[in-house]
Amino acid sequence: FQKEEGVMGGLHMAKDEELDLDMEMELSGGSGSGHLDGLLSFADVDDDRDQKPQHSEPDGAGAGHHPSSSAAAAASNGNGKKKRYHRHTAHQIQQMEALFKECPHPDDKQRLKLSQELGLKPRQVKFWFQNRRTQMKAQQDRADNVILRAENESLKTDNYRLQAAIRNVVCPSCGHAAVIGDMSYEEQNLRIENARLKDELDRLACIASRYGGGRQPGMSSASALSCMSAPPPVLMPPLDLDMNVYSRHFAEQQHGAMDLMALPQQMAAGGHGVAATASYLQGPMTPVVVQEQDKQLVMELASTAADHLSKMCRTSEPLWARRRGAGPSSGEVMDAEEHVRMLSWPIDSGKQQQADVAHAAKTEGTRDSAVVIMNSITLVDAFLDQNKWMELFPSIVCKARTIQVIHHGAASGHLSSGSLILMQAEMQFLSPLVPAREVVFFRYCVHNADEGTWSIVDFPADGFQEELLQQQQQTSSLVRCRRRPSGCIIQDAPNGYSRVVWVEHMEVVGEEKPLQPVFKDHVAGGAAFGATRWVSVLQRQCERLASELARSIADQGVIRTPEARTNMMKLSQRMITAFCANISASGSQSWTALSDSTDDTVRITTRKNTEPGQPSGVILTAVSTSWLPFSHQQVFELLADEQQRCQLEILSNGGSLHEVAHIANGSHPRNCISLLRINSASNSSQNVELLLQESSIHPDGGSLVVFATVDVDAIQVTMSGEDPSYIPLLPMGFAIFPATSPSPGATSSDTTSNGETSPGNADEPATGCLLTVGMQVLASAVPSAKLNLSSVTAINSHICNTIHQITTALKGAGGGRTEPAPAGSDQ
Repeated sequence: FQKEEGVMGGLHMAKDEELDLDMEMELSGGSGSGHLDGLLSFADVDDDRDQKPQHSEPDGAGAGHHPSSSAAAAASNGNGKKKRYHRHTAHQIQQMEALFKECPHPDDKQRLKLSQELGLKPRQVKFWFQNRRTQMKAQQDRADNVILRAENESLKTDNYRLQAAIRNVVCPSCGHAAVIGDMSYEEQNLRIENARLKDELDRLACIASRYGGGRQPGMSSASALSCMSAPPPVLMPPLDLDMNVYSRHFAEQQHGAMDLMALPQQMAAGGHGVAATASYLQGPMTPVVVQEQDKQLVMELASTAADHLSKMCRTSEPLWARRRGAGPSSGEVMDAEEHVRMLSWPIDSGKQQQADVAHAAKTEGTRDSAVVIMNSITLVDAFLDQNKWMELFPSIVCKARTIQVIHHGAASGHLSSGSLILMQAEMQFLSPLVPAREVVFFRYCVHNADEGTWSIVDFPADGFQEELLQQQQQTSSLVRCRRRPSGCIIQDAPNGYSRVVWVEHMEVVGEEKPLQPVFKDHVAGGAAFGATRWVSVLQRQCERLASELARSIADQGVIRTPEARTNMMKLSQRMITAFCANISASGSQSWTALSDSTDDTVRITTRKNTEPGQPSGVILTAVSTSWLPFSHQQVFELLADEQQRCQLEILSNGGSLHEVAHIANGSHPRNCISLLRINSASNSSQNVELLLQESSIHPDGGSLVVFATVDVDAIQVTMSGEDPSYIPLLPMGFAIFPATSPSPGATSSDTTSNGETSPGNADEPATGCLLTVGMQVLASAVPSAKLNLSSVTAINSHICNTIHQITTALKGAGGGRTEPAPAGSDQ
């Protein structure tokens, strides 16, 4: 009986060891190479037991087993054959440990060499390394769990301490308990939760009325009208990245994600006084520009500018004139002489006003309005935060910074009415042939409680701009501009929408060289920097942000989780921002023409990059802008559709594109982010090339089609919820803007006194578009390397062939009436 007890004890101990090792494998994460290697190791060990006994055990990873395990194995053999297992010797373990430290994943040659040196089979070496990796991963996971538990306990302690501090707030004046708003902490949370539930109820009532065929009880007529009818989005089945593709039927989803994009209203308690904390009050500032004795004057100018903006937004003719034949969203043009008569700026003397009229050809004034899917508080916060402002207008605002906070408003440290800041910005058009504009201005935020509106007013920093530039010792090639009283008035609409009226009034004071003929009318007419472009970009970005926050939009393809969807949208947003900055004439780039011909529209620039987010090395960028006699919608459809774009051999490289993921981010079906698989002869199941693409279109503001190649590992990082900001992207793509045909024969009589195109010219409908093609290549992976001339020749030829193939494809589709004109031609 003692012997039987010894055998049974050995069996129990062996079982316990096997269970312990199984639990250790489960702690390793249940996925990845470690877990898979562990499974393979045990399967092969069982096979090895049926073979000739070896002088080493296959699972020896330096840790060893209990001595009774071999006895248990022998006793459990029903045939009575005694099988012996020997441990690895100390020398064998030492040699394998040394190689493991250098290379945890040895190849077949290394395993064969090591097995010959140690007198082991290659399979034994392979299993040892597999089990060692599993063991190391389990140990690391246990250590991470200990650290996370400690951090969790620390955070809980801090949370309890802060909650106790909130409950015991004491008034510094009287010494009694001070409860915020005469409410307890629990009551505040209940009120916030009630407000959130009310917003959710309004949103669901809006959706119910849309599909129920009528207005729900309790909803106003305005709320019912704002609920646009749309069919539910078509849900596509989930797809595998490597094997399956699908085709979209855009005719079945006319409105895409717009029907589920109602943002919750983010009003603070009280409605108007204080909103979320604004980050524009944080961060380093430049030396003080506006002294204390000058702040009162600046505040008076801010009030005057707000009054001017209000009058300009409410006045119609004769101050504003709409182009005849234009659509309802094509904007209005300012009459400069009427503006001088109606509104005089306090700093301007009579002599200065006369000079303004004399140089009115360099004054641009436009107005437009729109309804955007974002509430007023969120919009105001974005306008007062330099980073959010750039994110809201990535294709217009290249750089922005807050120089000085003049006044914090009614509630210090928070975004509120009365905030006044001094800002500096660079504004760009997506072509190196149009100089970027540099402007220093004051931005003033004021709330009109009676009308329920917020005003964001910009006005010139006269007298302070020169001082600032002297402090910076800046010698910039940018066009200096004077920002006359401009801005927008925002009014909340039902269901989280806002009505925005935008006025853009700019005086160009430092334009060094004349524009190309094709850009002259486009810029002077306000299409490049006017109100219509600002409003259209604002509409698209608000729509995009709304889709990012929406919970009910179906993601098609391989995107499985909300975190993966959010990360994919962040990665695409960074791609768009980088593309816009890299193809414009911002102050950080110097563009070179390859020839002196006016017909040559290709511009080349290089930059040395060592920062994360883009490939490290010498990056060569080539950009060309041409006028095409095709509508910008027609050009956009050709370039945004991956199937049609494959017809352009210069872009497809002989391969086809198949969409494996799709994120709708706008009302138009082409407003989306796509993950495309490149199918080419060089690809295999182990080597998959992917293309991240975002396409965006607005009927008045133009279109963007931007894409960049990404590898599978980068997409896996993005899908797992990790930070995608370090994934290197080198975007390229197309920017398309509606534009009338160039008119080189225009004389001074064709323009009004304010520099706008006369009604006889401006009222003509757009007959074509401006197409900007931007390409980037990594010329060298070494940042200090010199540029090879052959790289310049190759990218120049590539971009010229691309434009030619696009024009040929559009002609074959039956569009257009005349030959395309390069931006520098005088046709």
